[in-house]
Amino acid sequence: MKKLKLTKEEVSWSLYDVANSAFSMMLTAMIPPYVATIGQSLGRSAADTSSEWAFIQSGATLAVALLSPILGVLADRRGKKKKFFASFFVLAITMFFAMVFIDNYFVLLAVNLLAGIGYAGANIFYDAFLIDVTADERMDFISSLGYAVGYIGSCIPFIISILLYMFTPFGLDVMSAVKVGMFINAVWWLVFTIPMMKHVKQRYYTKEIQGNVLSTAFCKLRGTLKHIVKDKRVGLFLLAYFFYIDGVDTIIKLSTSYGQSVGLDTTAMIVALLVTQLVAFPAVLLFAKISNLFSTKKVLLVSVATYVGICIFGYFLEQEWQFWVLAIVVGLVQGTIQALSRSYFGKLIPKENNNEYFGFYNIFGKYATIIGPILMGVFTKITGDSRYGVLSIILLFIAGFVTLLFVPDIDSSN
Repeated sequence: MKKLKLTKEEVSWSLYDVANSAFSMMLTAMIPPYVATIGQSLGRSAADTSSEWAFIQSGATLAVALLSPILGVLADRRGKKKKFFASFFVLAITMFFAMVFIDNYFVLLAVNLLAGIGYAGANIFYDAFLIDVTADERMDFISSLGYAVGYIGSCIPFIISILLYMFTPFGLDVMSAVKVGMFINAVWWLVFTIPMMKHVKQRYYTKEIQGNVLSTAFCKLRGTLKHIVKDKRVGLFLLAYFFYIDGVDTIIKLSTSYGQSVGLDTTAMIVALLVTQLVAFPAVLLFAKISNLFSTKKVLLVSVATYVGICIFGYFLEQEWQFWVLAIVVGLVQGTIQALSRSYFGKLIPKENNNEYFGFYNIFGKYATIIGPILMGVFTKITGDSRYGVLSIILLFIAGFVTLLFVPDIDSSN
């Protein structure tokens, strides 16, 4: 792939990954143990707080999954995509700031639910903006660049948060240190969203909907769904994505909650997840280049197979060094599987309906992400041991791998 100078739109779009990755890191590493500690202070068991957190994550993704296709149709109209993006972003950032001032366990769960809805909703339109900011031949690289700078950029506020948590300066206690960390990360998210809001524009759109907006939108959805079913490349890819991204997002969201439930030290897990970010930065760019040599599909297959091994290894997790090994291996494939899935799909779909198609992309991903945390939550509840919850996720990766094998390949170097 020929290297070209990055445009202002490409840079601004990528910086939003720097912005929202700050929230993603906190949601993965520090917020679950923080909320669990508050819940356990009320007498709830580790298994209770772990499963309740899993159900909250499922609730957030369910809400977005139900809305994403119709939102996509509405956002495909001229000038609408940015407005939808901004609305969900405001919901998410408001709830993130609110977490700093709330100490009630059940209210915190509700606020996290709303923050999750806002975060996931904004990401629908952020993903779809990839079509507007770059060309097909640069899509693998730009999609990977977004994840890469997101991983490394989010480390800055996260490191500050870790230092506050570990050393509790300025008279802070541990819980207050987490709150200050959340505030810093919320400010970071807000500041690095400004370039996205200012410079990224909607280039592709459909004709304005005539008559009743909602009824026309649902008619368009039916037509697009029929096309997805008939198009083997799009339909099979979405089905494969449905399975494997479930496992990926479940591991991202519930890793520290799981580690805490099997008795690992919270600080060690947080530092290990920071290593995941640092490893992912070069790895996602490296695999973007490899995808140009061996095809995007082959790199995705290797990534999915790696996650099968991660689940098996996670079942036997007992010591901190094992969590570190997992963190490093996850860092090698996490950004790769997300970035290349996004760009692979982006090259398959018609540009003028990109929001609508990415709505289906997200509904397939988000419905799958509901299944994963519920699987983990149910198996943990039934057995009283979260190890069986982790092991159950392996079925989703296997299903994703097998389905992806049947997806017709495309030339990623075009």
